[in-house]
Amino acid sequence: MVILVKTRRSKGKKRLLADFGYIALLLVVCLALPALILALSKFIGHRSKYPQYKEVKEDTYECGMQTIGGTSLQFNFRYYFYALLWVVFDIEAIFLYAWAVNFRELKLFGFIEMLVFIVILVVGLVYAWRKKVLEWK
Repeated sequence: MVILVKTRRSKGKKRLLADFGYIALLLVVCLALPALILALSKFIGHRSKYPQYKEVKEDTYECGMQTIGGTSLQFNFRYYFYALLWVVFDIEAIFLYAWAVNFRELKLFGFIEMLVFIVILVVGLVYAWRKKVLEWK
């Protein structure tokens, strides 16, 4: 979707509006696709003819056995904390790889930026370590 606007000043060149046309198209697709999928599942989805089976259909089912007791379990927050730490340091590794690939073009400025980035992450890690957040109790 390219929008060309010819004016006396532009002399046939693409305007900035042309680039925003792609973004608008992407937004329309991103908003319309989930709505379309939900509508299709509503109209095409399987409906039971027997209302008495609704309770069985909505019941929790796992590994072929009926559940005993409550079905909601509370996990220790440390699982989520360690997952979050893993994501942070995984993203750091991705940034380090991209930095290493472009190291020669970035020169001293890129080196200082990456040094600041690593220092911020190390300060956060040291803070978590001193607060004994990383210990599993």
